[in-house]
Amino acid sequence: MMAQLKSTRSIWIGLGALSVVFHLWLIFSGLVPNLVSRPLHMALVIPWVFLFKSSVGLRRVCDWGFAIIGMAACLWIVVNHNLLLDQYGYLANQFQTLVAVILLVTVLEMARRSIGWPLPLLAFIALIYGLFGNYIPGEFGHPGTPLASFLGTMTIAEGGIWGTLTGVSVSIVAIFVIFGAMLNAGEAGAGFMNVATSAAGRLRGGAAKVSVLSSALFGSISGSASANVASTGIVTLPTMTSLGYPKRIAAAVEAVASSGGQIMPPLMGAGAFVMVELTGIPYAEIIVAAALPALLYFFAVWIGVDIYAMRFGLRPLDRKARPALRKVLITASFFLIPFTVLLVFMYAGFTPQYAAAVAILAATFLLFTNGSLVISFRAGVGRICDAAVIAGGQIAMIASIILCASIIIGVLGITGLGIKVTSLILSFSGGMVWPALLLTALACLLLGMEVPTTAAYVICVSVAGPALIDLGMAPLTVHLFIFWYALLSTITPPVCGGVFIAAGMVGENWLRVGLTAMSLGIGLYLIPLGMVVHPELLTIDTTPLLSLFAFCKIALALGFTSYAVISVAKPFRRLISLVLGMTLLLIN
Repeated sequence: MMAQLKSTRSIWIGLGALSVVFHLWLIFSGLVPNLVSRPLHMALVIPWVFLFKSSVGLRRVCDWGFAIIGMAACLWIVVNHNLLLDQYGYLANQFQTLVAVILLVTVLEMARRSIGWPLPLLAFIALIYGLFGNYIPGEFGHPGTPLASFLGTMTIAEGGIWGTLTGVSVSIVAIFVIFGAMLNAGEAGAGFMNVATSAAGRLRGGAAKVSVLSSALFGSISGSASANVASTGIVTLPTMTSLGYPKRIAAAVEAVASSGGQIMPPLMGAGAFVMVELTGIPYAEIIVAAALPALLYFFAVWIGVDIYAMRFGLRPLDRKARPALRKVLITASFFLIPFTVLLVFMYAGFTPQYAAAVAILAATFLLFTNGSLVISFRAGVGRICDAAVIAGGQIAMIASIILCASIIIGVLGITGLGIKVTSLILSFSGGMVWPALLLTALACLLLGMEVPTTAAYVICVSVAGPALIDLGMAPLTVHLFIFWYALLSTITPPVCGGVFIAAGMVGENWLRVGLTAMSLGIGLYLIPLGMVVHPELLTIDTTPLLSLFAFCKIALALGFTSYAVISVAKPFRRLISLVLGMTLLLIN
């Protein structure tokens, strides 16, 4: 039995290593045709989705069936990519139609197994609309597309599942997932926690502030609020509850801080690189623009924690619980060195993926050393194997989401539905920015309840982004506004993934945690509005003084608003504080 388990693990280590090597090879190999790299990317993730979890009976037969047929269809695309380019997205025969159907069904099932029904159901509805929308009367019908052309565009051209979004998954997101896996397999996670504990542990409400800092650091590379809660929460939640923190506050702090990791430069959970691809704006410009809003978010959380700490007498961490300075410096180097390599290479003019590849090599070498600076080849190899398995699984989950979202984006492009929705938003808003922003925010919240943040952002920006840009908003402001509001559902009931996990970990009612999280995460609701009212907040590289003034003004607004929402002062004082806060935020 043990031999069988070791053999199975060896297979997954091999597959994970193959995925890592393939994605790194793409960076150093030069130009690889998209109809080669993207289908191979999907072929490599299929086993992780269908075969990684053991199954029996009929389920096992289905798993192997999907894996074999799906991989065969991907490889057929790779082998015939030159022939398919000459068809210009038009299927030539029934066999190609069968391959197209297999690919689409496989993508839908991959997404269903990875994240549940909502996103694949939305993609399926999009496909039905693409096929039969010509029977819909009125403005929201479309002229119709021949079956061979529709399915061909979706599967043998670069307008569907092999589109731009999948290209981002292949060339950028996968690389940063590997980077995160290499960091987390070593001492970087301990480094994040030790730096946060040393910096904030001695303060009032210290354990909660440690959670805020560690989640900000870890969340930037994890790309998932839920993964962030599960990883940092293992340490921070027991610490907070053992110090007498009310469970709802402990869980809310972790959920809110973990959600903010996805808006924290330099990686923003790889969201920055998706934004680069969609906007054409340089990476450096995006992370500089995103920096001040992200700092404001964590400032608001910090202020909220401090108010709760005063209300409940939450004390600092004991001296014994705070790490020694030497330990902090040593463990911090395990994430500072790779991050420094990453940023130096990017600012030297190399592409983000090339810089990340070099940073991965640096992080890999550090895996042979532990927090006591003891070098062990055997332990290093074990950590590399662990990182390969983690990277393979995470690449598969993200690829499943992106491939499925690409179906929706493809249908929007083929049918022109995106333009019609844009026109609808402009019509409903009466040509005014604020009603359009409200409609967009509502769409982000509703869509975010059903699909992951990245997918919600991509879909919303595809249909609502052009409308907001047409109303005169800067493209980067639009993208950051939508990206932030795609996170709303992580802490906003009734569907709030980060809250569910944190509440479960401490055994508290999720609704109580959710309401507390909304008060702590007030910045997530207000800062995007501040970006619109104070556009100079995003231009610190060109207007530093105006940007810092806007930063201070919004920070003051968030302080007043947090006091109004969280404190137990007299109602009149809280009302005055709320009015002051909203005035500072919304009047430029």
